Amino acid sequence: MVQDKGDSIVIKGSKFYYVLMFLATVGFLIACIFLIIHGLKFNSKYSLFYLGGGIIFTPFYLYITLWSLPGFKPGKILLTIVPGENGTVIGKRSTVSIKNIRNIDLIRNPLNLINDIVIETFDDKKVKIRTYNLIEDGDFQVIVDKYIFPFMNDNAKKVWDRKIDLDKLKEEDNYVRQEHKVE
Repeated sequence: MVQDKGDSIVIKGSKFYYVLMFLATVGFLIACIFLIIHGLKFNSKYSLFYLGGGIIFTPFYLYITLWSLPGFKPGKILLTIVPGENGTVIGKRSTVSIKNIRNIDLIRNPLNLINDIVIETFDDKKVKIRTYNLIEDGDFQVIVDKYIFPFMNDNAKKVWDRKIDLDKLKEEDNYVRQEHKVE
């Protein structure tokens, strides 16, 4: 998931989440088609329920599957972080200086149910980096805390410290923050 390429850190999706997303999108779509087919046979007293459930849920799962398809590309790089005093966070369509980050968060898009990394800058811009639900919330917090947090400005560090629970990260992800100067 996290690969150190010397001067940059490449973030890719977890293989576990690739399988989970495949099952949750394509698997449920196949199940809906299966329900429609068996509902049309009318060989059970539940055939109308099969048919109705399949017809109701097929458009929803087709919609979710189509939104998730770009995330299934093998080896897809979700974002690249160049740590350092002049570090940057590089997404597919945008690059943000770490010093210019005011706020960073993982937010679920209500229209397509896909998590996006949303970066708010001091220039009042919002940059969204699509994750296709391939990064867990705890992993996201560890990545930000380890590779971005040390190079953020002091106000952004204070905002980040209010968001995360280091005790929970230590318990669940065995992550302990390296000592950084926070004022």
